[in-house]
Amino acid sequence: MKTFQYTIREELGMHARPAGLILQLAKEFRSSIIVSNKGNVGDLKRLMSVMGLDIQYQDTVTVTVEGPDEDVAAEEMLAFFEENL
Repeated sequence: MKTFQYTIREELGMHARPAGLILQLAKEFRSSIIVSNKGNVGDLKRLMSVMGLDIQYQDTVTVTVEGPDEDVAAEEMLAFFEENL
């Protein structure tokens, strides 16, 4: 299991565009990719699950990746967050 935390720097938070892009990336991996925000948990492979977390500017989220390709998936997820959020 790989875990990282990230503080959102995008002023609009995780709105529909980055949520849709991260969903596409997450679906490339076999591993489970879960994000938590303020005690709520969502699956990064399900758009409504992510949008329901209401991730805003300066929220610190925790991403947990678990599965056969977790090393690569966690690395690419972190890169996505750093580049887009």
